[in-house]
Amino acid sequence: MDIGSGSGWPSASLSNFSPHPFVFRGVACASMEGLLQSFKFSSPEMQVFVCTLVGKAAKFKGKKKKWFRTQTLFWQGREIDRHSDEFQTMLDEAFECMFTQNEGAKRALLATGKAVLTHSMGKTRASETVLTQQEFCSRLMRIRAKLQGQP
Repeated sequence: MDIGSGSGWPSASLSNFSPHPFVFRGVACASMEGLLQSFKFSSPEMQVFVCTLVGKAAKFKGKKKKWFRTQTLFWQGREIDRHSDEFQTMLDEAFECMFTQNEGAKRALLATGKAVLTHSMGKTRASETVLTQQEFCSRLMRIRAKLQGQP
């Protein structure tokens, strides 16, 4: 099942563009896209604002940020290397927060059953994106298995 905002339910609802509110480390997020784009901003105040955005508004807010030149992202005033274990842990926590706090997101994920999840419009190289296809889909499938009670 290919995840994308232009697809039908449940795949469109699993897009990072979907409005699935959750709280990450004390910051209210309106969507996963808002949180992911916020990582490109060094200002904690701007991050809080970007976290309130959904869909294309979030995407375009972070689009011109040149974070990839240094491979440096940010959270609450701290620099984080895009290729670090710390960043992977932060992504794990973010997705766990969304799927445990938001019933709509959880329902859509469970509705995928045992389907292999893909994201054909996503990028594959970590140096070019805040979230690769593999990072995205593997987290969805791992969280889904956990929600289904699988080890």
